[in-house]
Order: sequence, then C-alpha cells, then structure tokens
Amino acid sequence: MSRYKERVPDVVAILKAMKSNGVIEHDDEIRNDHIAFRTMGVPSLGIQSLERIFVHYGYTKRDYYEFKGKKLNAYWFAPPDEKFPRIFISELKVDELSESAQKIIYSYTNEVNSDPLDKIDLDDPKEVAAFLHTPLWRLPELHDYKTLLSESEYAAWVIYNRYYLNHYTISIHYLKEGYNTIQAYNEFLESIGIRLNDAGGKIKVSDDGLLLQSSTVAQTLTAHFANNETFEIAGSYVEFAERKPLPEFSAVDKNNLKREHLRDGFETANADKIFESTFTSQIKKK
Repeated sequence: MSRYKERVPDVVAILKAMKSNGVIEHDDEIRNDHIAFRTMGVPSLGIQSLERIFVHYGYTKRDYYEFKGKKLNAYWFAPPDEKFPRIFISELKVDELSESAQKIIYSYTNEVNSDPLDKIDLDDPKEVAAFLHTPLWRLPELHDYKTLLSESEYAAWVIYNRYYLNHYTISIHYLKEGYNTIQAYNEFLESIGIRLNDAGGKIKVSDDGLLLQSSTVAQTLTAHFANNETFEIAGSYVEFAERKPLPEFSAVDKNNLKREHLRDGFETANADKIFESTFTSQIKKK
C-alpha cells in the first residue's frame, strides 16, 4: 500500500480530505472492499499462478467472469475473515489477440519458463510482497508498448506494470451518514477535484441494484522504457463500492450489518467499465 500511495496521489488526497471533513480520523478506519491484479494468460503465469498466493493464505476461489470484448477472464477470491479484502484477478486471453500482438507479448513472457511462485516461500509475507514488485521480464521497449496499446490497453498496462497493484477499493457503505452512498461519495470526490471514470456512467449498478461502484481515472506517470525512452502511461487508480443488504437482511439495523448480510461478489457489466479507468479514452477526456 505504501508504494501504491506513492504512485496514486489521488489516494493521499482522498484520505486527507476525508479526515479534514471528519469522515474518518485514521486511515485504518477504512475498510478495503477488494484489491485487483491484472495478469497475462500464458503458460507459467496468469490466474492459475498468482492465485496460489491467496489460496495459500486461506482465500477461496469463487465466481468466474468473462469479458469477451476485452478478451479477459477473471475470478474473485473470498477471504478467510471479513477483516481482509476480497481479491479480484483477471488475465488477458493472449491467444485471442492478433498474431503481431501475441508475438510481442510472448517475446517477453517466454522469459518466464516456469511458475515463478515455485521459487517463493509463501510463508514469508515479506518475500511475497517483494515478488509482487519484482519484474518478471525485461524492461519493455516503447514501440512494443505502443503497438499493444493500439490493440489492447489492458495488454499494454500489464506488459509495463506486471503484477503491480491495479487498484484498491474503499467500502462506502461503512462510512458515516452523508458519505455512505456512492452518489453522495462521488459528489464529495468531485468537490475536491477528483476525476471519475464515466464509462457506462459514473455509477456502475449491478442488475439486482445491490452493488454500486465508481472509480477514479488513473493518473499518468512517466514510465522509463528500454533504450532510455520515456512516455506518459496510465498508472493505478482507486475504486469505491457500495454493497446493499440482501433482501432477506433488509430489516437488519445498519449498525449491525456484517459482510454476510450484504451483496457479495462482482458484476461483469460493472467490472467491464471499471477496467477502463486506465484507458486512454478516460485519461485524455477533458
């Protein structure tokens, strides 16, 4: 989280504003709904590799999601205790891309010829954390990045960022009155100058109306590519989720609501638009 905050200034700005507005007193009062990772769906990598970390720590693999237009697969993982965030891991279906894009991606990922987690002591949290910030392949060349960007912005993001934390998510429904709905929280965010992803609308709503999500637009950062070239690319972002009580728990007092009372899991249509928080169409929108 410390590295994530350094790369996503919005996080610091939001937390500071929440404190100055009396929403929270300390950062650790915020409940993290979920964190998300992006991967390449190739041998030795992808969901089947990265999931091993979380399964090792007691997470349970849950629902499968497919994003046909973006050529992605995803699963979410339920934590062993509600004090921990859900995990959402997606992967690019590399074999569905053009031959030229596949050639670029494999030129990097073929450097990984065995599951890198085989070399990690999963019982050592510090080693696991270091792994998530360790490059898995050589530093990309800028022309490769731009070529991938023109076909799959997801592919371009992963080829440069690898397993870097894509986003973390503030649970809105646990906040104080006046800030505990997505609508109210979005108004608060925009009042402090935070730009929101408006793909599919600023508020993404599940079919059952019980999961509402929004997200910031990823801030750009100066990326250093091979051959000393630099280029502004999309970094990470912040997401916000409001989970409403399931119908059978609608009468439970809001102060007594626990995770098992609330709408769980994810929604394909919502997530599809949240992915676009790192897309050029959002970043360059005025």
